[in-house]
Amino acid sequence: MGGIVRHRPKVESTINNARRAGELVEEWGSLAAFFWRYVPPEQERPQRLDRAAIATLSKTPTSIALAQALKDRGWSFVGPTTAYAFMQSVGIVNDHVEGCDRRPVVEQARQHFLAQLPR
Repeated sequence: MGGIVRHRPKVESTINNARRAGELVEEWGSLAAFFWRYVPPEQERPQRLDRAAIATLSKTPTSIALAQALKDRGWSFVGPTTAYAFMQSVGIVNDHVEGCDRRPVVEQARQHFLAQLPR
């Protein structure tokens, strides 16, 4: 079970990244407007989403680009694997396997959210 983070650079990084998030809001109007620019193109996604395909998705060209964009804006302790996990957690990618009862629910929410974003 996790406890308090005692690694000083990680604590400092969290504070730094929170400040950088505020800058993103000032620049883009919202965090969503920035992060949802990193929806991967269809050709980057597997044609069939099963457990084997998901095992290969911890780092993608889009997560590499997102991590680099954050680093370029002064973020720290964020690499492509962390960026991909973030993309999963907020629904930028839907990695529920085909046949999972949550997959269509998440996909419907994703599509609804994408339709709300300014073009």
